[in-house]
Amino acid sequence: MDTVALLVQLISGAVGGNIAGNLLKKLSLGTVGNSIVGILGGGLGAVLLNALGLGTGPGGMDVGSVIGSIAGGGVGGGVLLAIVGAIRNAIGSRPN
Repeated sequence: MDTVALLVQLISGAVGGNIAGNLLKKLSLGTVGNSIVGILGGGLGAVLLNALGLGTGPGGMDVGSVIGSIAGGGVGGGVLLAIVGAIRNAIGSRPN
């Protein structure tokens, strides 16, 4: 995996996590929490894209690869934030 492509996906994951947090207020973890979960989601998105053979290959820094990295990281960050936020809300709303 190319280091630059991974870095792009981690940054776009943080952005995607914060966008998802702003759109889904009930699932938001705050700016720092959204960023951390988004970075993790962006990294997981990179791993999944490479496992599926859709990631950037060696030297794959053309425009299409960069756009794919941004999209994969952003979506991965947003999806993981939604999952973690839903789990947190489910645990927090459990009766004692």
